[in-house]
Amino acid sequence: MDRLEAMAVFVTILEAGSLSGAARRLDMPLATVSRKLSELEGHLGTRLLQRSSRRLALTDSGRDYLVSARSILEHVEEAERAAVGAYLQARGELVVAAPRVFGRLHVASVVASYLELQPAVDIRLQLGDRWVNLQEEHVDIALRIGALPDSALVAIAVGAIRRVTCASPRYLAGRGLPRSPADLAAHCCVSFDGLVSATAWVFSGERGPVRVPVRSRLVVNSADAAIAAVEAGLGITQVLSYQVARAIAEGRLVRVLESYDGAPIPVNLVYPERGRLPMKSRTFLDFAQRALRERLSGSPVPPR
Repeated sequence: MDRLEAMAVFVTILEAGSLSGAARRLDMPLATVSRKLSELEGHLGTRLLQRSSRRLALTDSGRDYLVSARSILEHVEEAERAAVGAYLQARGELVVAAPRVFGRLHVASVVASYLELQPAVDIRLQLGDRWVNLQEEHVDIALRIGALPDSALVAIAVGAIRRVTCASPRYLAGRGLPRSPADLAAHCCVSFDGLVSATAWVFSGERGPVRVPVRSRLVVNSADAAIAAVEAGLGITQVLSYQVARAIAEGRLVRVLESYDGAPIPVNLVYPERGRLPMKSRTFLDFAQRALRERLSGSPVPPR
């Protein structure tokens, strides 16, 4: 039995959530994955997983072994990177994750510029609005918007954005300009349910955050759809500042209730704390943080 291979199969089973998922990820027959797990458990003389038709559950022994196995595999991977010069030259594949709209508007162009400078590096850019688990999903670097929970991740601040309220000039000409959040009761609203509630929006008041009831004529699950609706004159929406920066600059949308905007929302690049970083990660972080800080400095985040 190849113990390192069996160890890697075991870790992949947990990361994929099933034996069949691990088989697909490893491009290995399901029967082979099952056999290697059984061989590992036989070698250790203990059961690592409780298997049922619905789910997998770690045993106490499996939980302890998983921590050690991940540590061992990371050390092996680091030794291999060192052997091929990954710490001396930027090369290999880099996996980067970012929110969908922010990634399309900002990260994709930063990645393209970086690749022009680093011909030996390939990047897999994953765009999505959930926070991925970097370790379990084999992501090297992620861009995150919002307050960061305590974790083993290292964070590099690249800027800040705000939740902003806006509408089209045509809509405001016909319905009037809201002077305070309470005025929204007389307006049609478009809610992006990935960011705000469909029944109440949050504004900054003299004594802290204030929830204001709204009537959502339309509720959508993407910022792009909300922006398109208000550009067409349907009503007022709340989105993040970077999502409407171009529309505002081009006069297609106008910001309203600016004095009631909430506090800035931090934007960070994060990566796992694993000691020495491969050169591909170090060079990308250096390049991306400078480029993103420059791009975000032009976003509409007014001083308070």
